[in-house]
Amino acid sequence: MKELKQNEAVTLASPLPFVLVTANDENERPNIIGISWVTITSWNPWLFIISVAPGRYSHKCIEHSGEFVINYPPESLAKAAWQCSTKSGKKVDKFKEFGIEAVPALKVKPPRIKGSTVCIECKVVDSFTTGDHTVFVGEAVSASGDTGNLRHQYCVHYTKLVSLDNEGNGDFDLVFK
Repeated sequence: MKELKQNEAVTLASPLPFVLVTANDENERPNIIGISWVTITSWNPWLFIISVAPGRYSHKCIEHSGEFVINYPPESLAKAAWQCSTKSGKKVDKFKEFGIEAVPALKVKPPRIKGSTVCIECKVVDSFTTGDHTVFVGEAVSASGDTGNLRHQYCVHYTKLVSLDNEGNGDFDLVFK
């Protein structure tokens, strides 16, 4: 065993789930952010955490709305999902720009993303700062998904996406630069 530098450790720990989080701004305009720092943290109550840098536009949206949706994008949205992590939604409508279709959520205001393997609708119940990011704790109030789209995205240290299903089958050559 050898000591690893931070980037090397994160790369070797990859892939991590890659999700598109939707949240509404103060004008109720939905925005999308692509992130990999997401996980279930409690079964009862059903809680998820996402980690977002305070300088990101989506951070302001989540703070404002107190709600977000975690969307696990299918393989067919891989390129659009990647593009969502490359531009700010402050001046760009990512839904229109990248051809992503919003569908109404069941219990929160931010929309779900059509075709997502799973969409977890959350209401923020807590938040706290960890170094250079804010962790938002969301209680899941609804879950839905497209069971015909089993493969969703995983990120290899923000250099590429790979597509895997819940049985480990996948496409490992989805590269978008």
